[in-house]
Amino acid sequence: MPEPISTDVPRLGTERLVLRAHSLDDFAATAAMWASEDVVRFIGGRPSTREESWARLMRTRGQWALLGFGLWAVEERATGRFIGEVGFGRFERDIDPPIGATPEGAWVLAPEAHGRGLASEALRAAHAWADAHLGVERLVCLIAPDNAPSLAVARKLGYVEYARAPYKGDDCVLLERATPR
Repeated sequence: MPEPISTDVPRLGTERLVLRAHSLDDFAATAAMWASEDVVRFIGGRPSTREESWARLMRTRGQWALLGFGLWAVEERATGRFIGEVGFGRFERDIDPPIGATPEGAWVLAPEAHGRGLASEALRAAHAWADAHLGVERLVCLIAPDNAPSLAVARKLGYVEYARAPYKGDDCVLLERATPR
C-alpha cells in the first residue's frame, strides 16, 4: 500500500477534546455514527451505509488537501475515543440562495456525546482556527429548523439566520457568521 500524502491537518486541543486529522482507524466509529438514526434524524433522515461512510471519510481528508480546510475528527482527550466530526466544508449544494465557495460549518457527534457541551467546545476551537487562517468574510451553516440543539450551538457561535430554503426536499435554515476583521 502506498504511503499516504501528508495534508498537514492542524491539531487543535480543548480542555476535554482533541481535534485531529481523520485516520483509517476512525472508519468503524465513523461508520457506526453515520448509521445511527439518532445522528441522521436532522441530516437527511437516512442512515448511511458503510460504503457511503467510506466515501465521506475519503472526501473529508480530500478537502484538506485540495482546499486547506475540512472537518476534524473529534476525540475525547481522556479516553482517546472518536466521538464525532466538526469543521468546515465546501459541498457545492444545489440550493437557493447559493452558498458557493463560502466555507460551511459542519458538526456531528455520536449519540453518547450529545448533551454535554462538546459540540460547542469543539466548534469554538474550530472557529478560532478559521478566523485566524481562512481569510474569508463569512462562514455559513445549514440546519434543519427542528434541530433545536444545533440551532442553539450555531447561535452561541455568532451565526444568525439569513434565509430559509428547501434542500433535497427538506426545509432548512441558512445561517451566517461574519468573521472578525
